[in-house]
Amino acid sequence: MKVLLLKEPRESESEADPYIQELASCGHTASLIPVLSFKFVSLGHLYERLFEPERFGGLIFTSPRAVEAVKSCLDSQKHRHKWDAVKDKWNEKSVYVVGKATASLVVELGLSPLGEETGTADALARLILQRENQEIKPLFFPCGSIKREVLPTALRNNHVPLETLTIYQTSEHPDLLKNITHYFTQQGVPASVAFFSPSGVTFCLDLVKRLSGSQLEQIKFASIGRTTADALKSHGLTVSCCAEKPTAKHLAAAITHALTSDL
Repeated sequence: MKVLLLKEPRESESEADPYIQELASCGHTASLIPVLSFKFVSLGHLYERLFEPERFGGLIFTSPRAVEAVKSCLDSQKHRHKWDAVKDKWNEKSVYVVGKATASLVVELGLSPLGEETGTADALARLILQRENQEIKPLFFPCGSIKREVLPTALRNNHVPLETLTIYQTSEHPDLLKNITHYFTQQGVPASVAFFSPSGVTFCLDLVKRLSGSQLEQIKFASIGRTTADALKSHGLTVSCCAEKPTAKHLAAAITHALTSDL
């Protein structure tokens, strides 16, 4: 069956996107349309903080894009050799992450991540609160312009010091309208549409509804996690499935179950 994935493509050009691979292994034909566009900002400020680990009690990364900003910062400044010395000081502290994708990129930086199994900002906040207290130096949290406030709020409510820095801005992908319209024109209405962020719901849902027309109720709407599912429900949609964990394998299993349960 046809599945439309509204997400950013895998960064690696040498491998197929894992979500497309997993869905193919379950017998589905998946197509991927990028929803968001990113622009790095404040890299000079980020660079300064990366080379001042003594100021902080640890690092927090909640998205692959934040780690990519760090990589861009280090590459553009041509100071990767200096980073080799500084990263050991960061590894003496806690480097927190959400999810396997972010964790794998953090490992590429030479850092040792904690929390890759947490899957959500809520769960990561609970892990941090178990490990840290208000006596530590601020945790450094480089983040995007439309981050959720769940993690900062939880830490601040428990008096765990935190310093945030917006290092990328998120907006709608410039080709989103054209790409989704082209998909529906050429492929028809898919059996399932998967959303990967509340932003994706905001930018795509009205268009998907309009293009689906009378066939909207036939679509099995899927979500990568509870937060995105809640965003879909807030628009009056029925969410057919939600991945147990935010991985390609779990989402493919959830979609397959949803698509076959009515057969």
